[in-house]
Amino acid sequence: MAQTLEAAEDAPRTRPEPPAPPDPPRRRRSRPAPYLLIAPALAILTAVLLWPIAQMVWNSLHSYTTRHLLPNGPDPEWNGFEHYTRLLGDPEFWLILRNTVVVCVLMVAITMVLGTLVGTLLHRLPRWFAGFVAVGMMLAWATPAISASLVFRWLFLPERGLVNVALDRLPDALVGSGWSDYNWFLEPLSLFTVLITVIVWQSFPFIAVSVLAGLKSIPSELYEAARVDGAGAWRSFVSITFPMLRPLFALLLILQIVWDLRVFTQLYILANSFQNRSVYLLSYYIYQQGFSASPPNYGMGSAIAVVMTVLVLAVTTYYLRVMIRQEETR
Repeated sequence: MAQTLEAAEDAPRTRPEPPAPPDPPRRRRSRPAPYLLIAPALAILTAVLLWPIAQMVWNSLHSYTTRHLLPNGPDPEWNGFEHYTRLLGDPEFWLILRNTVVVCVLMVAITMVLGTLVGTLLHRLPRWFAGFVAVGMMLAWATPAISASLVFRWLFLPERGLVNVALDRLPDALVGSGWSDYNWFLEPLSLFTVLITVIVWQSFPFIAVSVLAGLKSIPSELYEAARVDGAGAWRSFVSITFPMLRPLFALLLILQIVWDLRVFTQLYILANSFQNRSVYLLSYYIYQQGFSASPPNYGMGSAIAVVMTVLVLAVTTYYLRVMIRQEETR
C-alpha cells in the first residue's frame, strides 16, 4: 500500500487542458430597411427643427436688417461675434436675464407644488367627483393664451377691474387704501405677479392630471404598509410617492421650464405697452430687437434667441443627466 502511494506521488501530475476559446461573434449584416423606414421622419425633423436653428445661428453672425430684405438690397455682412459681444456687455441684458430666471423659477415652483397638491387631492376624492374636477381644470389648461391673458387684464384693470374694486371695498386696516386707481401693469413686481398668476392658472391642471395618473399606478398596498408602520401623509409622500414618480416629476419639471422660459403672449397682452424695459423678459426682448426696433435688427434678435436656446438646452441636459444617473444607480 505504501509503495502504491509513493508511486502515485512520483507520477507526473497532468494539468487540465484550458477550454477552447469561444468562436468570435459573427458580425450581423447591416440591413438598410430600418434606416430607410426612419429616413422620412429624420428628414422632416431636420427641416422643421434643425434648419431653423441653423438659420438663427447664421443670422446672429451677420448684420441683418430690413434693407437686406429689399429685392436689390445688399447681402448681409458677416460681423463675427459682434452681436454676442455687445449683448454680453450690456447691463440691460443682464437685468432682463435676471428677471427671466427669477420669474421662471417662481412660475415653475408654484406650478409644480400646486399641481402636485391638487393631483394628490384628486387621488383621494371619489372617482366620479375627481373626474368632474379634472375636466373643469383641463378647461383652464385648454383656454387659449390670448383669451386667458385678456380676461386677467380685465380683472386687474384700474378703477373698473374686479380685483381693484374688491380690494378697494375691503377695510383699509386689512389691505390698505387707494386700490381703485392702482395700475398693476406699470411696475415689475405687480406686473410679474399678475403674469405668474396667469401662467400658474393655466399650467397647474396639466401637472395635477399627470400626477393623478401616476398615483393610480402605485400599488395601494405600499401606502397601507406605511400606515401600519405609523407613517403620516408627508412621510408616505417622501418615501413612496416621490421615489415612485421621480421620472414623471423630472419630465414635468423639464417641460414646465421650457414652456415658462418661452412665455411671450401673456406678457405682451398684459403689459400692453412696453415703455418700461424693467418689465422685459428674454422672450419679449427677442421680439423688441428683431421686429419692434427702429430699424429691426434681425441679427441681434437672433443672437438673443441663440442665448435663450442655449439656456433651455443647458437646463434640459442637466436634468436628463441627473435622471440617467439615478436610473443607473437604482
